[in-house]
Amino acid sequence: MADARLEILYADNHLLAVNKPAGVPCQADASGDATLVDAVQAYLKEKYRKPGNVFVGLVHRLDRPVAGVVVLARTSKAAARLSAAFREGRIRKTYRAVVSGRFDTDAGRLEHWLRKVSRRRRSEVTGPNDPGARQALLDYRVLATEGGASLLEVALHTGRSHQIRVQMAAVGHPILGDLKYGAGAPLPGGAIALYARCLRFDHPTRDQAVEIVAPDPPGWSWPPGEPAWERNGFSSALPFATREDGVLKPNRRSGG
Repeated sequence: MADARLEILYADNHLLAVNKPAGVPCQADASGDATLVDAVQAYLKEKYRKPGNVFVGLVHRLDRPVAGVVVLARTSKAAARLSAAFREGRIRKTYRAVVSGRFDTDAGRLEHWLRKVSRRRRSEVTGPNDPGARQALLDYRVLATEGGASLLEVALHTGRSHQIRVQMAAVGHPILGDLKYGAGAPLPGGAIALYARCLRFDHPTRDQAVEIVAPDPPGWSWPPGEPAWERNGFSSALPFATREDGVLKPNRRSGG
């Protein structure tokens, strides 16, 4: 498994936010691969020398090929309150994406009705009255255009499965590398040109606004040729890094 570091973007007694690499599942799936939760539990266990099980509450998820900010709860109180905030749409979520094609306008809103197709592990656009249909809403802004691709900032107002991927494909602008939804070619390691750049929310236990911003993923490039994304493997035995004063500082390698 390739070497990797767990990049900590924010930490306090109730929360931990990390920069998830593309290719890493947030939680266990059929692949059996080590997960982001595994890595976070190992990090907390080592850092705070906890002898038993370590509580980590996964209150939201990113798709496996998507990089960026993931916030996790370190206490049950924070987990319950953050889960409610995500469910009630009180978390501001901003993404960056590179999509194929040019847009006619510099900004816009996409509204679709989506349903999950579990047997195919994907979502699809459907009618509002169809069984399983759920409203999907996002705003986008074109940051730059080069050749046959556009760099977007996306504000996600709902949290449907594969939402940005499905909606961009539905309007003829699939995300680069996203073969599941119509991209013409893959990116290295199975990544796609989409990452969660920023989360903004009220702290679950303090009177404090929190904003967490992730840097561009490794290999992210604009203007695009073929963005040379890295796919990083994860293991609880791999070294981790923390961000202090804007600088990544490696911790010692965990034992075992």
